[in-house]
Amino acid sequence: MNKIEKAVNLMKENKYEEAANLFNTYIEENPNDPLGFVNFGNLLLHINDLEHAENFFHKAIELDVTTATAYYGLGNLYYEQEDFPKAQKNFLAAIKNGLEEADVYFMLGMSHQSQQQFKLAIPYLLRAKEINPNDQEVLFQYGLALAQSELLSEAKEVFNEVLQIDSEHSDALYNLGVIALFEDDATKALDLFDQALQLDPNHVLAANGKRVAEEGIN
Repeated sequence: MNKIEKAVNLMKENKYEEAANLFNTYIEENPNDPLGFVNFGNLLLHINDLEHAENFFHKAIELDVTTATAYYGLGNLYYEQEDFPKAQKNFLAAIKNGLEEADVYFMLGMSHQSQQQFKLAIPYLLRAKEINPNDQEVLFQYGLALAQSELLSEAKEVFNEVLQIDSEHSDALYNLGVIALFEDDATKALDLFDQALQLDPNHVLAANGKRVAEEGIN
């Protein structure tokens, strides 16, 4: 196990100072290896030292302009700062430079979602789903993008997939209730909103949906 692997394991154990010391030693011994800078940048991002993290990611790119994980790190950093156009640009650069993981496609989709660009989010969230079909958060956000793009039958299918993984996903039940309302099936909508509220009594949107469904029935 090399110093980077040891430091990453230390990060997982929340031993950030020890991890930082190891990353620093690795960088001193390998000043031209961008991976040392990327990993130190990831640690700094994790502890919310965004300014220094940004410097480390840029240093990695200076050393090798094709360092995909450095662009991914910058994408996450700008996403945290809610600078979604910059986040998009860097996630795209990560993909262009060979990063083919569900997370980068998911975050690119979420960058579009955060700007209300629902249709633009769909292909990236779909790709994340293809790579990681059992990730319920990926599935849910993909379903949400479909629903917000008024692709209701496709969204319904995806929300049902979410429920196959987690039968107690109150937000999936709520969104299926909303779709049922759009389909003029107030009785089914009421049942779905009730299920969501049983799982989460504080689900304000489900409570509002229930009132609408009851008015529709009456």
